[in-house]
Amino acid sequence: MTKPSEAKRRGPRPVALILSLALLVAGLSALAGVVYMTMPGGGGLASGPSAIGGAFTLTDQTGRAITERDLKGKPSLVFFGFTHCPDICPTKLFEMTQMLDKLGTDASKVNVYFVTVDPARDTQDLMKTYLGSFHPGISGLTGTEEQVTQAMRAYRAFARKVPLEAGNYTMDHTVFVYLMDRNGTFVSTFDVARDPEQAARDLRRYM
Repeated sequence: MTKPSEAKRRGPRPVALILSLALLVAGLSALAGVVYMTMPGGGGLASGPSAIGGAFTLTDQTGRAITERDLKGKPSLVFFGFTHCPDICPTKLFEMTQMLDKLGTDASKVNVYFVTVDPARDTQDLMKTYLGSFHPGISGLTGTEEQVTQAMRAYRAFARKVPLEAGNYTMDHTVFVYLMDRNGTFVSTFDVARDPEQAARDLRRYM
């Protein structure tokens, strides 16, 4: 037979469990909404003011200062990565190069920014050398640790240093390509991992 004192101790447990599950479901629902709007294929067009995008100050591979104001007047593709990236970054840059080649002379009507998440190694000179293998319309942006962090915060981008052997390291980072409209407002993520002709055709809609 269960003692009254034991029943009292056990009684609240189902209520606490239900409350915990409800909070977990609410949290997962909120997370799903964020992922849906920033998934690699694009979760759809943003229907209201977006939390993605904002003030930043960086320097391109030619030494020119680039800020959020430079996104105005043209659609922009913004991608975060680093020059020591073994696979994802060069693949994305190659895909964007193919798309820009398909755009032909219209390639000058879009901004394409490759923003480093590894400013300690990605100097202006290294970015210039690295991007020499890709379309000349792609600008590589770097800056101080603080400047890069500010840009990442503005775009809700993620990066984390991963130690390797012999004191080396690599970076885990956001792999989305952000599409910003002519006003510098976030539209959706943009899929460059597809037929470059189709990607070019979709991008022309924002020019």
